[in-house]
Amino acid sequence: MAISVVMPALEMAQETGKLISWLKKEGDVVVKGEPLLEIETDKAVMEIESPADGVLAGLTAHAGAEVPVGRTIAWIVRPGEAPPLDEVAVESGRKITTAAAHASAPSPPLLRPQDANWNPRISPKARRLASEHGVNLNDVRGTGPGGEILASDILAVAESKTVASAASSRSLSAISRLMAERTAESWKTVPHFFLTREVDAEALNEAKRNLSPEIEKSYAVKLTHTDLLVAVVARTLARHSRMNASWTGEGIRENPEVNVALAMAVDDGVVAPVIRNAGKTRLGEIAAQRHDLTERARSGKLRPADLADGTFTISNLGMFGVDAFTAIIIPPQAAILAVGAIADRVVAIDDRPTVRPMMTLTLSSDHRVVDGARSAEFMRDLAQSITNLSFTLR
Repeated sequence: MAISVVMPALEMAQETGKLISWLKKEGDVVVKGEPLLEIETDKAVMEIESPADGVLAGLTAHAGAEVPVGRTIAWIVRPGEAPPLDEVAVESGRKITTAAAHASAPSPPLLRPQDANWNPRISPKARRLASEHGVNLNDVRGTGPGGEILASDILAVAESKTVASAASSRSLSAISRLMAERTAESWKTVPHFFLTREVDAEALNEAKRNLSPEIEKSYAVKLTHTDLLVAVVARTLARHSRMNASWTGEGIRENPEVNVALAMAVDDGVVAPVIRNAGKTRLGEIAAQRHDLTERARSGKLRPADLADGTFTISNLGMFGVDAFTAIIIPPQAAILAVGAIADRVVAIDDRPTVRPMMTLTLSSDHRVVDGARSAEFMRDLAQSITNLSFTLR
């Protein structure tokens, strides 16, 4: 029996996915669970696994195609079996035939003649994007079911207008567009406030020097300051449950686990993969997870689960020589910690000027979830934990 391969929905409100590449050719034998294709969503490029054993056949979409969620794009058949021609697939809640899927394959948005009586079907996200980008709906031909206008149609028209008006401009990827949208939305809707504190990083440096050989020998990865900070921050969050909470729109939810997200720069944006249950994870395992997530983020191989369920985020720009900065909260999290570079500075110790390795931490907090006193208590506890860092983080 033939098994359909459909464009999956990997995120909430996802309408389409972009097919980046097939990892198998038509006619190849495939095994259930092995990587079959790569698609791009709003967050990352992800591998999709084969749903069954058999032979890949009946490809209906090729690299670069923007495909509605639920549309059949190929079949897994038995050796010698032909792919179905009239089987039905589910697309956006309605049934279509495979032939219809071919006939309605996405095509570039075209200009629509002006028609005062035209009332297009359009998704809420697409309508919002049209308003933000100043796109006239009369200029868009929908590629969704029944001619529905999708967000991708709006963005395609907006980008074509931008290219036409400024040939040197660079179009945004899906990741960059989503990052821009979410950052703007967070800044507009989340009541941020900021606390800054300088912390003596000598104990952090000493821990890195002393623990690096053991971590590298046992886990085959290099220990970083970020790994140490993840461990210390996670253990501190366990003592400050409100800082590890989320705003739900109706109230505050305290999260049962401490899942620390790490903001990482990729070629066309920023992603924040998550180290789960970090407060109870050994330092070497944190380093190994951070290394794995970083490598897969750079190569576009992150999975949806890698980006889900973060409860607190760390953004470290110290490696770029940035002394201090403020970061924007990732909803529904309550806070994000911005980490600056470790640098020698003159500070007063016992009323005498002394040179110490110092770093600046800036905490951005959501005032709906935590007040200034709670955030200040967290920062005080975190600073003490860093300056009195012991080697019990193994």
